[in-house]
Amino acid sequence: MKTLRVATDVGGTFTDLVAFESGPDGVRISSAKSDTTPPDYETGVIKVLEKCGIDPSSIDFMAHGTTVVINALTERKGVKVGLITTEGFRDTLEIARGNRPDFFNLHYLKPETFVPRHLRAEVPGRMTYKGAERQPLDLGSLPAIIEGFRAEGVEAVAICLLHAYANTAHEEEVLAQVRALWPGVSAVASHQITREWREYERTNTAVLSAYVQPVAARYLGRLDAVLREKGAKNSPYIMQSNCGVDSLQATSEIPITMVESGPASGFWGAAELGKLIDEPNILALDIGGTTAKGSLIEGGEVRIMTDYWIERSRKSAGYPIMVPVVDLVEIGNGGGSIAWVDDFGKLHVGPQSAGALPGPAAYGKGGDEPTTTDANLWLGRINRDYFCGGEIDADMAAAETALQALGDKLGVSTTEAAQGIVRIANSNMVNALKLVSLNRGYDTRDFTLLAFGGGGAMHAVALGQELMVKKVVVPAAASVFSAWGMMMSDLRRDYFVTQLTELDEGAGGRIEAVFAEAEGKAQATFEAEGVKPEQLSFIRYGKFRYQNQEHTTEVPLEGRITDASLQKIVEDFHGLYEKEYTYRLDSPVEMVAIHLVVRAEVGKLEMVPHEMASEDPSAALKGHREVNYALEGVHSAAIYDGDKLLPGNAFTGPAIIEDSGSTVVIHPGNRVSVDQYRNIHIEIGG
Repeated sequence: MKTLRVATDVGGTFTDLVAFESGPDGVRISSAKSDTTPPDYETGVIKVLEKCGIDPSSIDFMAHGTTVVINALTERKGVKVGLITTEGFRDTLEIARGNRPDFFNLHYLKPETFVPRHLRAEVPGRMTYKGAERQPLDLGSLPAIIEGFRAEGVEAVAICLLHAYANTAHEEEVLAQVRALWPGVSAVASHQITREWREYERTNTAVLSAYVQPVAARYLGRLDAVLREKGAKNSPYIMQSNCGVDSLQATSEIPITMVESGPASGFWGAAELGKLIDEPNILALDIGGTTAKGSLIEGGEVRIMTDYWIERSRKSAGYPIMVPVVDLVEIGNGGGSIAWVDDFGKLHVGPQSAGALPGPAAYGKGGDEPTTTDANLWLGRINRDYFCGGEIDADMAAAETALQALGDKLGVSTTEAAQGIVRIANSNMVNALKLVSLNRGYDTRDFTLLAFGGGGAMHAVALGQELMVKKVVVPAAASVFSAWGMMMSDLRRDYFVTQLTELDEGAGGRIEAVFAEAEGKAQATFEAEGVKPEQLSFIRYGKFRYQNQEHTTEVPLEGRITDASLQKIVEDFHGLYEKEYTYRLDSPVEMVAIHLVVRAEVGKLEMVPHEMASEDPSAALKGHREVNYALEGVHSAAIYDGDKLLPGNAFTGPAIIEDSGSTVVIHPGNRVSVDQYRNIHIEIGG
């Protein structure tokens, strides 16, 4: 009996697909890419399924990742939101934080809130930070608030009451009354998303979740409907920002959890692949058409954080989103990033992007500005006769015109302008990778750089040489690797509960009780959705700090928490704190919150190794061409067909490996080998 598993990933430029058909004869893997189709993203999903020849009725398991939430936030395409909060706290959202990034700018303006003041309402009632009721909740004004929201055209209601992380009773009552007074309205309360403290961050998270909820629910509903119309048996699982998948229904209710679903799946795939090839320490790099993203994986574990911000820059404080998100850094450097010259004659690459339309100049769709892709084409790093897998005839005249105009501004030749674009792009990406490695006390020489996405393999060796990594690995089907990562993901939910606890006598029992309560609630939730208790696994973390410090360090916890185990926990905290901040203190340690991870397998893929062939790669050799390596000059490079390279094949650069989705640039002196899973290993040399 055959089983078909499919994963689709909607990116800013392309929609990717990976399909695994397993049966008695083994596993057949197929992949495809298609243009992303905003605003009707489900159209792109159907197109990529058709392109791969997949009938939705034959799919046994489907995972889906999308940029619809982050796009709605950054493009301001959500809905009008009304906020209900505790009396006296309507301006928390606007007061925000006092630490402005553009510190010396006396004219600095805070980012505009997503809810104007006249749509922020208050209700009397108060909880203490310990969860005790200080003032009873009074909902006498709620009907008038709802009528006011209706009159203003509000489409979604966010609820965030003071100290609801400690006691959710008041929020639950407000939420129930809002739904009773306004049936069918989109409403969300902060405790449904997170139970961590920090009033501004929690309020903003509830607001942003309400802002995108109708948009995301409509999209996921349309996607589910069109798949069902075409015969799909089950709803797709939706990739989350925490590297797991969740049900379509649960995600539709709290869509903010998929704010970074695409990058999360790629980095989870990197961690899983690292375990498969015995490389647990990974520096993962994802370069797409619009952005480059990096994350560090230590010991096979992806780091999850809740201190996540969007639109944060040197000139803007941005907006916090307190949901579990893979720890990553993102910059506006991808294949479509536009090169430009500022008023001082300095060359920049990104963050502006040509996107899918008009795309790079070489697409021949009207783009007239030079991009990273145009530069790589001009330098021979990308095959102009096999552009986008042969699907697009490269418009080299348009690329030359765009690059020449840039060169004229800089006073250099067209080729020198293209070299400059590649060097600047590489420098930007190196700096991004340093933020998650060297800047946090990690030695990059202990890590393997794993590069994926459509442009990852093109720049990986240059970045690896700069960072002096152990080696570079380019996974099989690198261009659709994020979709592959979804196939390696479990059903996962993260639960955070703030519980400030001094580590004195009896603390072990108090901490254990908080975990037990969270595990019981999680088990009940999953059981209501048809997931049996024996399918669940629990992973525990604690958030600790030196007493009265502002921020915390997360410590993995093993087994039952008792007073006897606290000493080891404290020592682990000291070690992790010193690793990140280079020192430790002789001060009391306290716990601030628990972090519980709950997983259940829902169709995870098991990879089967291939038989190893000889080292001779001549059967995959397509020929030779002149390639400009930007730093190492021009070399005659051997050109290999990536689809024909076999496990065991080995050779030395300069070389280029091409397949329909990506190009691997092998620099002079690099030693290349193909492993039993068809991943490309590149030893840095030369």
